[in-house]
Amino acid sequence: MTDLLPQLLTALALGLLGGGHCIGMCGGLMGALTMAIPPERRHGWPLWRLLLSYNAGRIASYSAAGALLGSLGWALQGMGLGVILRSIAGLLMIAMGLYLANWWAGLTRIEQLGRGLWRHIEPHARALLPVQRPGQALLLGALWGWLPCGLVYSTLIWSSSHGSAGQSALLMLAFGVGTLPTLLATGAAAERLTALLRRRSLRVSAAILIILFGLWTLPGPHQQWLMQHLSPPSSNHSH
Repeated sequence: MTDLLPQLLTALALGLLGGGHCIGMCGGLMGALTMAIPPERRHGWPLWRLLLSYNAGRIASYSAAGALLGSLGWALQGMGLGVILRSIAGLLMIAMGLYLANWWAGLTRIEQLGRGLWRHIEPHARALLPVQRPGQALLLGALWGWLPCGLVYSTLIWSSSHGSAGQSALLMLAFGVGTLPTLLATGAAAERLTALLRRRSLRVSAAILIILFGLWTLPGPHQQWLMQHLSPPSSNHSH
């Protein structure tokens, strides 16, 4: 679990710091889903119950997709392709860092992979409107989780390249939890949070850390050099 902690924190940070992208991709949809709630339920606990149900369904879809693709990663690991998977993971981490810093937006091209699938899912999502019950919102959120999104897809590929269905599902769960503050915030709180997440210094600092983690993930002789120079000195002394 200690070895997994840095990766979980990275996935959480990706979800949180990708908030600006989430607002662009899902902010309008979140507003539409809120307006699909009957007026008498758009306040207080009835509203929050439905919003939390939406997002619980969405995050459950992320985790399910992580487990599914993680199983494929596990199979590829068994075929001796672990180095290739690790290389994919490192390169995607670097690409995500570049994206978060607004240095390169090529990551959004991955969204094209899911547009065909979304065309089949969207009619079923529309059939659930208007939303009346938490169970209905949960199902709608689960369908919403398959909305084409370059940030989600790249995080999914990165998480699955670790070669473990369980680990991939956990990483996608952490990523989904990271997106919650942005998508649940409303009014003045949403404006303050958006302003914070769009601060250049914060995004660049986080992007650099993610790029460095990606470089560390890439297999190669640089890992041994880093281990030698970053490991604590030995406590044994000759007498």
